[in-house]
Amino acid sequence: MRWLANLTYVAHAPSPNTKKLAQAAYDGANHPDIDINVIIKSPQDTQPEDVLAADALLLGTTENLAYMAGLTKDFFDRCYYRALEKKQGMPFAVYIRAGHDGTGTKLALKTITTGLRWSWVQEALILQGDWQEIFTDQVEELAMTLAAGVEAGIY
Repeated sequence: MRWLANLTYVAHAPSPNTKKLAQAAYDGANHPDIDINVIIKSPQDTQPEDVLAADALLLGTTENLAYMAGLTKDFFDRCYYRALEKKQGMPFAVYIRAGHDGTGTKLALKTITTGLRWSWVQEALILQGDWQEIFTDQVEELAMTLAAGVEAGIY
């Protein structure tokens, strides 16, 4: 039996549009030409064991009051110390659905993931301003890129 990499996708999707983003990311990571396990969870349902079992992590969050969503922060609060020494170098990608500019959210995530020593595979994808349908394509591409890189052993 062939070993498959695990991509854990933590999706904060409180609205119809963020649910579209979550589905786009899941579809991208599950592209038929990519052979990995994709596990999607909400932040409140993600446990330290999920992070420890991951070979890569994709995070989708909203910007709330110039910061990440409270449930996203709760995910990090619960999982940080269990993952700290065991998941250094883990490939990581994030998209931020930002009503404003997303910089506070990005900075907070950079601080946390730097402490965890996770490896950002690309800069944060910030989906800024009013809703645009192209956001789903951008998120799908981000997830597909992460998944393909993990499968190929690039990350």
